[in-house]
Amino acid sequence: MEVTLLGTGAPAGLPRPACPCAVCATALGPDARAAAALLVDGALLLDLTPGAAFAAARAGRSLGGVRQVLLSHPHDGPAVEVPAGLPQPVRVPDGRELALLTGHRVRALAMDAGGTGYAVTGPAGQRLLYLPPGSAPAGLEEGTVPAEVYDLVLADVVGRPDALAKLRAVGAVGPTTDVVAVHLDHDVPPGAELRRRLAAAGARAVPDGATLVVGAYEEVPDVPRRTLVLGGARSGKSVEAERRLEAFPDVLYVATGGSRNGDTEWAARVAAHRERRPGSWRTTETCDLVPLLAEDGPPLLIDCLSLWLTDAMDSVGAWDDAEWAAGGERALRERVRELTAAVRAARRTVVAVSNEVGSGIVPATASGRRYRDELGRLNAAFAAECEQVLLVVAGQALVLRP
Repeated sequence: MEVTLLGTGAPAGLPRPACPCAVCATALGPDARAAAALLVDGALLLDLTPGAAFAAARAGRSLGGVRQVLLSHPHDGPAVEVPAGLPQPVRVPDGRELALLTGHRVRALAMDAGGTGYAVTGPAGQRLLYLPPGSAPAGLEEGTVPAEVYDLVLADVVGRPDALAKLRAVGAVGPTTDVVAVHLDHDVPPGAELRRRLAAAGARAVPDGATLVVGAYEEVPDVPRRTLVLGGARSGKSVEAERRLEAFPDVLYVATGGSRNGDTEWAARVAAHRERRPGSWRTTETCDLVPLLAEDGPPLLIDCLSLWLTDAMDSVGAWDDAEWAAGGERALRERVRELTAAVRAARRTVVAVSNEVGSGIVPATASGRRYRDELGRLNAAFAAECEQVLLVVAGQALVLRP
């Protein structure tokens, strides 16, 4: 089964007409995308968009053999003209299954935000799933495992990463599933940044006109098992860390800062973080990271190492010069060695956040300078055990180690 992507963009296309944003200004040439539409084996067209016949011709395909045109979502704006010879486009009611004379079977799936998803099984048994923009499958529950894993999933990975998480939770997306992002809008700059964000979710983007062979092996982006995200205050480092795991179910969020009873400012920060996180994530408040790293289980998001260090320095008396010299320094070094050894041996996915504090003003106190130095050492030791290290500056992630 072959799928030609006549378009891979959002319904308004990319760049959006008359949009002055920076992303639209740079979405030119191969980064420009027409509204998403799929041609399956030349016989099935999923979503009819303006210029579909010309897009097919540019890709070396024809719409002359199309026997069914299915719409996945309401099309705003002027009505799209149906090219001569094409069947009238329809949306299939949720749960209904069609059998085409070409040997393809199509099942309509209910979505949680409107629109219709389509699961297509080819004559040879290959399976693809196409989801509309801004939607995730409705009614999926963990433990409801489909008969087979989809070979190809085309979905709004950037806008609805939780849709991918739901599919992974029920086993519909496996390690060999080719996940291709469609309905791409101006939320993410095109090029390297888009590829980086999609790779973190185990997905990829292809240009308009690409033809994919369903079931053929593709080099699925390898999600780094251990990642350290560094950044200054309010740099966006926590948002970047959370974004890296929002396409995966059952994440364990490890908060190292505690609740700090009575501190209203801290409570507001904690609440803001919780509102950003998917509802399926679990949270634990602890600085005892070594046992968590040693266990098998879902991905860990540790936020953050700088607060872990504060707790560790408290426990060894690092703020008192006499205690520091009498054994506190050795004790802290041992704590850091235990942590980094646990990271090296960890089998689960780990994303950790830490502050980068050594590039600013030199602290006025000896204890402040000690903390700065020890955090720099901790960050370096932790980074040495990670496949990927990022530095976030003004919300922009710079890859220090790919």
